[in-house]
Amino acid sequence: MAKTGTASLTIAEMREFASFTAAEQRYIRRSLDIGLGRRDAFKLWARDAGENAAIRSQYVAYQDLKALRASIPAGTARDGIEGFIGKLVRVAAFDLAQERIESFSAFRFLYERLLGAEARPWLPSAFCAASALPQIEPGRRKVLLQSLSEAAATAPGWSDRAPSFYPEYIAREVA
Repeated sequence: MAKTGTASLTIAEMREFASFTAAEQRYIRRSLDIGLGRRDAFKLWARDAGENAAIRSQYVAYQDLKALRASIPAGTARDGIEGFIGKLVRVAAFDLAQERIESFSAFRFLYERLLGAEARPWLPSAFCAASALPQIEPGRRKVLLQSLSEAAATAPGWSDRAPSFYPEYIAREVA
């Protein structure tokens, strides 16, 4: 029975990932390669000099991920909130400024995997803060903020179940 439940949740995660735009899917896979140190993102993802520079910037922006994973505030504790949420908003602002993440769902999907399930309660506030920064163009800011549902913004609790589906690079076969 436990395997069936786990399989169902994995399939749900796969369906959610499939609902994202092609650009979001590509950015999430690339971001996981960079943020989790899975592969050399330059070799895998850089198609031109512009993407090479973007990947380099992303490696720099993601340097805080290890510290963020280690400093997620527990429950409703107030200790450490400033350092955690400040760094999280800075990294989130970088990702949103790349204009590849179009919604809170895609943002949450990515950050649950980059930081772990313990970060879930903090993701709506970090998303709102990063989306509202002046670096984000006003029209895009509106779209991003409207993508956060009332249910996600006001959730009384969050699952502590770790994500099970981590999308990876898939090479195209040349026929």
